Amino acid sequence: MTSEPRLSPRLVLAVLSLAAFMASLDLFIVNVAFKDIGRDFGNTPIANLSWVLNGYAIVYAAALVPLGRLADRFGRKAGFLVGLALFTIASGACAASNGLWMLVTFRVLQAVGAALLTPTSMALLINATPVEARSKAIRIWSASAALAAAAGPVVGGLLVVSSWRLVFLVNLPIGVIAFLAAVRWVPEMRDTVAGSMPDLFGAAQLAFSIGALALALVKGNDWGWSSPAVIVTLALAVASLRWFWIRSRHHESPVVEPALLRVRTFAWANVAVLAFSVGFAANLLANVLWMQNVWGYSSLRTGLGVAPGPLMVLLCSLIAQSVSQRISVGRIAAIGCTLCGLGELTMLLSVGQNPSYLTQMLPGWLMFGAGVGFALPTMLSVATVGLPPSRSATGSAVVTMGRQVGSVFGVSVLVALLGHSANYEGTHLGFQRAWMAAAAGAILAAFAALGMSETRKAETAMPAQAA
Repeated sequence: MTSEPRLSPRLVLAVLSLAAFMASLDLFIVNVAFKDIGRDFGNTPIANLSWVLNGYAIVYAAALVPLGRLADRFGRKAGFLVGLALFTIASGACAASNGLWMLVTFRVLQAVGAALLTPTSMALLINATPVEARSKAIRIWSASAALAAAAGPVVGGLLVVSSWRLVFLVNLPIGVIAFLAAVRWVPEMRDTVAGSMPDLFGAAQLAFSIGALALALVKGNDWGWSSPAVIVTLALAVASLRWFWIRSRHHESPVVEPALLRVRTFAWANVAVLAFSVGFAANLLANVLWMQNVWGYSSLRTGLGVAPGPLMVLLCSLIAQSVSQRISVGRIAAIGCTLCGLGELTMLLSVGQNPSYLTQMLPGWLMFGAGVGFALPTMLSVATVGLPPSRSATGSAVVTMGRQVGSVFGVSVLVALLGHSANYEGTHLGFQRAWMAAAAGAILAAFAALGMSETRKAETAMPAQAA
């Protein structure tokens, strides 16, 4: 492995943390802007609007591992710069979109950029930081993503007051500054021995499978759940997914290495993260839609309403790290998942037609945020502990991929459960079903988390995706 002479590790950390901040900021901002985007494009139905989130998550999930390996082969700094530039340019194009499907297309390009910059930024950070300072550097890098999650709802609400397009334009100055700074201060890093080409066709198969399943879910109410269109779409999804798995077993550099799933901690962590992410995505969007569509909150007020949850994530992730010396990581994660489920059930039982955020929404939302803080950083940090060092980066990317797949299913299930009710009773019932499904995902994740290694000491470095 070769690299350029080391520059200041602090400068490298600042540049890479800025890029992580930008990529993470996008998730919460777009959720808050959802209603305004739909209204601007002719009151687009939520089934179509969901692709603004799902298109990004599907491509990000499928491209993360192959693009990370391409960067390993041809140069991680070059991969990081290309990913950062693409994400920034695509953000500007999203802001300029004059139709929903144009916006979805540029969101897909954003996802390609994110899939390149995320794994390469971690690798570059590790390479540029002395061994004794790596753990602290990774925690700071992770904290930048967590800070973006906490600031995103409020920033998004402020920007949407003027225009939803600003939630994408805000990435331009951040991206340009990060790009210029990376060119100057981030050293190159590449493997001296080139690995085999990644399975790009397999990645396309995975994207098709996830996309087909999401399409069947979000269009089930329109097409009819027993219609030929839904049945054929689901059959195509299953067949493509089976072909993908068979291909992964025989390809030299597959998207998912089957051997990794034979590692107990890694396998259970992936199940837990997938189930957890279904509930997380469904609950986040459900709360935003309830506050805006039922209670009539503005985007700014919605952003302020969402903000306490991510703040609890920051606090409780620190508590989880401190108690990991005395309680097994599986139990910590299970407790967190259970708290998430209880928070979702609390909102299901308490939220009503007349707005009362402090008594109806906030208690459950704080409980949910606390649960995320205990569960998600713990699951992400321990997932790759049992893997060989040479497979830790790939394993981390696979876990992140599972998180994105779970998000797609969560949003799609939410759309399917909300339906098209024109009265409050039907709408309320749809949201109650959505919160129930989210709680079920959290409880399933809790049981899966108990299957993780009973190692008592979690890794000290938490991935950025814990935000």
